[in-house]
Amino acid sequence: MQTPAHRHGATADPQSRDASQPYTAHSDTPVHRDTSVHRDTSVHPDNPAAASGPHGRSTMAVALPVAAALLYGLWTVFVDRTSGSSLGHAWLLGLITAVVSGVLGLLLVRVQPTLVTEVRALAYGAFFGTAIGYLYSISGTAGHTTLESVRMGAVMGAVMFAVSLYIFRTHRVREPHGEHRPRRTHHHPHPSN
Repeated sequence: MQTPAHRHGATADPQSRDASQPYTAHSDTPVHRDTSVHRDTSVHPDNPAAASGPHGRSTMAVALPVAAALLYGLWTVFVDRTSGSSLGHAWLLGLITAVVSGVLGLLLVRVQPTLVTEVRALAYGAFFGTAIGYLYSISGTAGHTTLESVRMGAVMGAVMFAVSLYIFRTHRVREPHGEHRPRRTHHHPHPSN
C-alpha cells in the first residue's frame, strides 16, 4: 500500500532518509516539529536547502527572473533605439518591459511547483514566445506585420515548450501530484500454466 509520502518520493529506507529529520526510536516515522518558532537559517555544506529564504525559496529562484528581466529590458532599449525611437522613449519602454517581465517571471517561478510538467512547459513557452514576438514587433524593420510577429512568437514559444518539456521530464523525478507516469509492474501468466 502506498501512502501519500510514498507517491511523492519518500522511502522507508533508513539509509536514504534526510539526516536533518529526527526519527523516533521505535519506527522510521519522522517526528514533526513546529519549525515556525525556530528556524536554523545557517548554511551547511551538507544541507543546500538551508540556504533558501524564509519561505523555502532559494535566492536563485528570485535572482534568475530578475536578471532575465533586466537583460530583456536592456535588449528592448537596444531594439527600440536602433529602430529609430528617441533615447528617452527607448529607456522608458525598456523599464516598462523589464518590470512587467520581471513580475510575470517571478509569478511563474512561484507557481511552477504546483503545475504539472506539460502545463509548466507550456507556461514557459508562452512567456518566451510572447516576449520574442513583442521584440520582433518593435524591431521596426520595414515589412513587419502583426501576423509575422505572432508567427515568430509562436515558433519561438514552440521551441521553448519543447526544450522546457525535455528538461522538466529528464531532470525531475517528483511532480506535485505524484510521480510522472509511475512504472507499473505487469504480471503476465507463465506460458506453462
